Amino acid sequence: MKINLRLTYEGKEPKEVVCSARDLVAFEEKYDRSVAKFETEFKLTDLFYLAWHSETRQKETSKSFEDWLDTVEAVEASETSPK
Repeated sequence: MKINLRLTYEGKEPKEVVCSARDLVAFEEKYDRSVAKFETEFKLTDLFYLAWHSETRQKETSKSFEDWLDTVEAVEASETSPK
């Protein structure tokens, strides 16, 4: 299972991010919530955390979640896969 997101850093072009099984499991462990419940219990924090975890896993950022949030303009669901 994968989730594709479009991530936009402040002042930059959007980029496509793939959240893999590792990111989804990390989310569930941190928040003690199933990703299967996104349709009924969705929070913006969910998308931001998944995007941050993916970026961290891929070594695109080394910032803490809170510091990383200061650099982000938007995160949204995407049907496009990264190139």
